[in-house]
Parts: sequence; structure tokens; C-alpha cells
Amino acid sequence: METSPIPVLTVQTAPFDDQRPGTNGLRRKTAVFEGKKNYLQNYIQSVLSSIDLRDRQGCTMVVGSDGRYFSRAATEVIVQMAAANGIGRLVIGHNGLLSTPAVSCIIRKIKAIGGIILTASHNPGGPGGDFGIKFNVANGGPSPDTVMERIHQVSRTLEEYAICPDLRIDLSRLGRQEFDLENKFKPFRDQLKIHIDAMNGVMGPYVRRILCDELGAPANSAVNCVPLEDFGGRPPEPNLIYATSLVDAMKGGDFGFGAAFDADGDRYMILGENGFFVNPSDSVAIMAANLATIPYFRQMGVKGFARSMATSTALDRVAKAMKLALYETPTGWRYFGNLMDSGRCSLCGEESFGTGSDHIREKDGLWSVLVWLSIVAARKQGVEQIVREHWAKFGRNYYCRFDYEGLDPRAAFYLMRDLEAVLADKAFTSQKFAVGDHIYSVEKANNFEYIDPVDGTVARNQGLRIIFSDGARLVFRMSGSGGGMGATIRIYAESFERDPERHNRETQVVLGPLIAIALKISNIHERTGRRGPNVIT
Repeated sequence: METSPIPVLTVQTAPFDDQRPGTNGLRRKTAVFEGKKNYLQNYIQSVLSSIDLRDRQGCTMVVGSDGRYFSRAATEVIVQMAAANGIGRLVIGHNGLLSTPAVSCIIRKIKAIGGIILTASHNPGGPGGDFGIKFNVANGGPSPDTVMERIHQVSRTLEEYAICPDLRIDLSRLGRQEFDLENKFKPFRDQLKIHIDAMNGVMGPYVRRILCDELGAPANSAVNCVPLEDFGGRPPEPNLIYATSLVDAMKGGDFGFGAAFDADGDRYMILGENGFFVNPSDSVAIMAANLATIPYFRQMGVKGFARSMATSTALDRVAKAMKLALYETPTGWRYFGNLMDSGRCSLCGEESFGTGSDHIREKDGLWSVLVWLSIVAARKQGVEQIVREHWAKFGRNYYCRFDYEGLDPRAAFYLMRDLEAVLADKAFTSQKFAVGDHIYSVEKANNFEYIDPVDGTVARNQGLRIIFSDGARLVFRMSGSGGGMGATIRIYAESFERDPERHNRETQVVLGPLIAIALKISNIHERTGRRGPNVIT
């Protein structure tokens, strides 16, 4: 950044009525941020103005992106506005690229006041895709509700923003580094062949440097490592639907371990030999059960675990066996931050392919992959054997998620409202559902409410759930992680099986009766005109 005095301009603007941040910041179609005059500037000013002026003056802030289209231009605007608003120091990724977990790590390491991350996570990129702005606070985690509300209130009345339009930076030029990362993992051994797909997101350079350069994996172990603005024309979402090149490569049987990352590097998927898929809910549970293999946890100890309500209860069984606390939170990583800051939680996860620990305050895809590799090395077993032995010890939680995307918002709202009324009826808690030879007895049904054990704040209306007497569950939740095009309703189904002889069944067969119940009581197909979900994971 230039050191010579640069004029600060105040530009008149008008507020927008749709800049309330959601669980993952503000996400809209890229064309909204790029084409609507002052839309980007208004929201950045709202973020900066949400920070008390006394704290903002001379402070340090981190800026990074997943490299999607429009990120570079937006980063340049953020730099100009941050300088005009008194930010004293910016730490920016090379070429503007920083993964979400890296931003969280840097914020905590250099004690920054916060960080701005340009990402729409697993949503598609490119001019016709999605764009997002996320603000992480001083603990490295996502903005809590109070901060998001401040941002929204500022955005509703904003009349001007400050900017230094003459300030020009070269994002391709490396400058002074303000942080240091230590390699605490041993190099790869030749007998494990890995295949890592960075999906043309921000993780490519990290994968090359850490897994290949530092740990000795062959260069051809990592693919799609060049960050592209449109992520190569595919959604950067690490699941069986979009990471098809990884799935196909693993099914060939040439590799023993596979992984993929989303655009900003906080989500991941693990595959074993022959394409064996590790469900994200199982992944965090297996990691928890094997933390003794990780030097960090041997040194720091394990304090407790946490999961989002919609995530399967596989982690609960591990916590019970280890006699550790288990916290069930709403969806959204910010809810884990208080637990970690207060020393209650060491490992947490969500069913949406995200896992993290108390080393930062974000989910961390590469860290999770390194943990898995450490478990594989310590146990000298393949991925599938590790998973099956875990099931044999703790039981298997069959689990799936149905996503109904792009719904009419009014139809989705009234569907959820009416479904809640059904669940609230006292007679519902004694109801039995017979599907084929299965009979499910309702034990509890409610709209999930979370009371933070640290500060007592209450989060209501976090998802409708039905818990059956055999431990099976159905969850219905409106999602806030879309790109602004319609509403999304997610239906989650879970069934527990203790008998190892019944651990090899197809997930959809096992959960079919539960899904039938979910469709019957919600009438989602009749009320939305859909024949089925957009995505099943």
C-alpha cells in the first residue's frame, strides 16, 4: 500500500433493504454485487461502520477470497474503503486468495479486529454464479447475531460511504508476511497413494505447498489446484454430485485416500479406496474417537464436542463413551465460538461437510484432511476399515439430507409454519406411523431452541425436529446459505443401527420409511409442485 497521503472522498448513496446478513454473511447473485450501483460499497461500509470508531482507528484487519469471479475487483474496493475508514493495517492473501480457515487462523494469530472473506462457499462462481461477503470477528469466527444485526441496522439507514479511489494495490506482489505456520506433520510414506481435488478453488496453493512440497506427496497427487474465477465451470462443492472427477478416480482402485475441498477451503469430503464415501457426520465422530493419535490433543487434552442439531447423533455416542460433554447447537459455525472461547469444546462439526477444532474459530478442510491422514497412519488401516470398525464399536447412524432448492419463499414459509402447528399438537407426540413392517412412535417433536451455556443468549426457531422412540430422527429446516434465488428447505433423516450384521445396507433403503413419513406430514411435493429434491446427500 502507498504511504504518501491519498485523498479521502465521501460518496453519497442510498440504503438497500436486502442487506441483512445470513448464517454465512451476505450472499447474492454475482450480478447484484457487480452491476447494482453501490451495492458492494454500501455493504462494506455497513460492515466497517458496525465496528466502534475507537476500535477501528489504526486496527488490523484480514482480507481474503476464494478466488471466484469479481473477487479481485471487490478486494480492491475493500482496500480503498478500509483505508478511508481508518483501518491501519490490512493483511491480504497473495492475489487476494485466502481460505476461510486461514483467515480465522490469521485473525487469531495477529490479534486482528476481524476479517472480510469474499466467498459463497460451495455455491457456483462466475458472472452467472453467486458472490458473498462474510465478516469474521476478533475470535476468528463468524459474526454472532449481535454483530449481524448491527451491520443490518447500519445498512438500512446508510447515506454515504468513505473511499480512497486513488489507492491502488498490486495483489500479485508479495509483501511482508505477518504470520508463520509450523509444519507439525511427518512426510507421507510411499505406500499410501492419495488423490486430492482442490476443485480450482483457493485450496490449490495450500495443497501443493503442504501436502506435496512439505509432506512429500507426489505432485500428481493433487489436481485442479489452479484457482479459477469460475472454478472450472462446476460448483466448487465437495460432495458425490459435484466432485465427480475425484469419485471416478477413487473408484478405479488406484488410490487409498481421496479428498476434495470447496472454494474457500472450509469444507471437505473424504473417500477411501474404491470410492468408499465417509458421511460428514461419521467423519467428525471418527475423528473424535481417534484424537489420541493427534499430538495437539495429546498435549492440550480434549474438553468436549459439539455438533449442529441437524448433524447425526454419531458424535454423541463417542462423547458418551469418552465421558465428555456434547453440545447440540443451531446450524452456523458462530455458535461453536463461545463454546471454544470458554474452554468447553475441542472438536465440532456439521453435516454440511465441515469440521474444526479449537485451534481456530472456523471449520477447516485441510486440517480435517490432515487429521484423517494422521489417523490412517497411526492405525495402519484404510479408510473403509477405520469406518467399519467404528460402526462395529459405536453402531451406525444411517443418515441423509434432501434439499429442495429455489422454492417460492411464501410457499416455503407457510409449509414450515403449518408443519410446526402439526408438531405442536399434543396428540402428535403419541402418534405412531406404520410404513411397511416398520412402526415409528413419536417421542418428542418441537422447534429447536438453543440456550448458549456461556452467555445465556437464546436462539429460537432453529429447525423442526421429530424424535422417535428408537432414536430415529426427522429434521426440517429452512436454509439461509443460498444465493438469494428462492428458498431452500432441507429434510434430514437418521436411523440408528447397533447390529453389525445390518451395517452394509443401502442408506436410502434403510431411511425410505422415514422419508415417506416426512413427505406425508409435510406435503412438500403437493405444496411446492416438486416431484423430488434437487440434491440428495
